[in-house]
Formats: sequence, C-alpha cells, structure tokens
Amino acid sequence: MKWQIAQYFEIRWWQRYLQKQEVEDYLSRKKAYWKKVLSVCPFVPEPSARILDAGCGPAGIFTILQDYQVDAIDPLISQYEKTLPHFSRKNYPNTHFQQTTLEAFDPPTAYDLVFCLNAINHVKDIHLAIKKLGEATASDKWLALSVDAHKWHLAKYLFRVIPADLLHPHQYDLKEYEKMLEATGFKIVQTEKLKNGYIFDYHIIFAMKK
Repeated sequence: MKWQIAQYFEIRWWQRYLQKQEVEDYLSRKKAYWKKVLSVCPFVPEPSARILDAGCGPAGIFTILQDYQVDAIDPLISQYEKTLPHFSRKNYPNTHFQQTTLEAFDPPTAYDLVFCLNAINHVKDIHLAIKKLGEATASDKWLALSVDAHKWHLAKYLFRVIPADLLHPHQYDLKEYEKMLEATGFKIVQTEKLKNGYIFDYHIIFAMKK
C-alpha cells in the first residue's frame, strides 16, 4: 500500500514540479547535474560498456549517455511520456526504455555499469530490488547507487511509523544501505556525499560486484 500511494503521488509530483519549467532549460540543468555526478565516479564508461539506468525517471543519467547503448527502466515510463513534455523516447534513439519495476526486471545481460540514482527508496521491495541490481551487474563491474540517508536515528524511526515522506516508502541510514549491498555480493569502493540536509544527507555509493 505504501508503494502504491508513493507511485500515485510520484507522477503528480513530477507534473507539478515541471509545469512551469521550460523543457530545454530543465533538460540542460539536468544534464549539467549528471555530468557533475559522472565527474566523481571512480570509473569512466568505455565506448562498448553495457549500461543500465534503473529507475530512470523522465530525465535520468541516460540523457548524457546518448553515445552508448543504454537500457532504462521505470514503472512510470508511459505516464511520463503521456503527461510530461520534458520526456520523449524518440529523443534518445540509443536508449531502450522498458516500463517495469526493478523487482520485476529480468536483465537481458549482465551490465558493465548499473546506475540506480534517486530511485532505490521508491521501490516496493527494497531487498528484492537490491538483489536485482546484483543480478544485473557483471562480476568485477560497477554499481552507482544514490541514497537519501537519514542522519538521525530518532527521525529515521519516526519516519518509518509516521507517513511524513509519502514519496519514499523506505527509510534507512547510510550504513544500512551499505550493509544491504554487501549482503548482495558488492564491495563498497567509494562513497561521496553530494548534498547535506537537515534530516537526510544525499550520498552516492560506488560498489563493485564480487
């Protein structure tokens, strides 16, 4: 039920957020942001890299990977395309979009790079979702996972009990996210804090599949 409520409000959040933003201006800002993210990555995508953008949203990191073959998955793809002028599949001919949850995704290949950015605490079953990320990542290859991580134990437990954050069914701290990855066969290589917040800090975890 939490996940269904979150998905209902997710698409409406996007509609409200983007309704007054010019398409080109918004996409330009997003691309600049994703380039900043890539600049802190401990890897450089090879030209032949097999890449997955898991939970891609309407303007995920696929927007700056147009020279690569990318698979991009999200359960709201059709709604983005129907209701948001900021997203059209035809603008990304090298990206193969699939409407699916991460939990239901059947990876057609093992990927060299898996990005799951601004997405993992939106899923229905976080443990199954992380297991799927493990299945999708080839041995000795990379996962980049961004998380809104709780800073305070009390706030974390309150958010789990009180639905104060409707868009995010899952409430964890950084160590808990890292432990879930390690239990799935990943080695944490590097963690970068991209943004400080009062309740959450925004981190990106770079992990290699064993």
